[in-house]
Amino acid sequence: MDNPLGGIKRGWKEIQVVYERVFQGPARVYVEFYDYTLHASDDMFYAVGRERGSLRMGDQELSLAIRTTRIFKRVGTVWRQVHHHGSIENPELLAKYQGLLLGR
Repeated sequence: MDNPLGGIKRGWKEIQVVYERVFQGPARVYVEFYDYTLHASDDMFYAVGRERGSLRMGDQELSLAIRTTRIFKRVGTVWRQVHHHGSIENPELLAKYQGLLLGR
């Protein structure tokens, strides 16, 4: 996973720490995947698009705008996400996002 908050993480143990910080910490985060395209083969597909949403912590709120790619692979009969890349293009928004979630 390559994420604006956690950088590059490999394996669930590393990725789990980032998601817990985002979704189980004091911030309230809402994200919606939209404006996307799907690209598929027999055992793999990927989605390329944007996420929008909000992050609220205390009296501060940010409107989020993230470019994202997610890759899924069929493992047996189940689809598993095997890669996620998210980028916040606006440097000021990225700094505020990281500051709120990392306590900077």
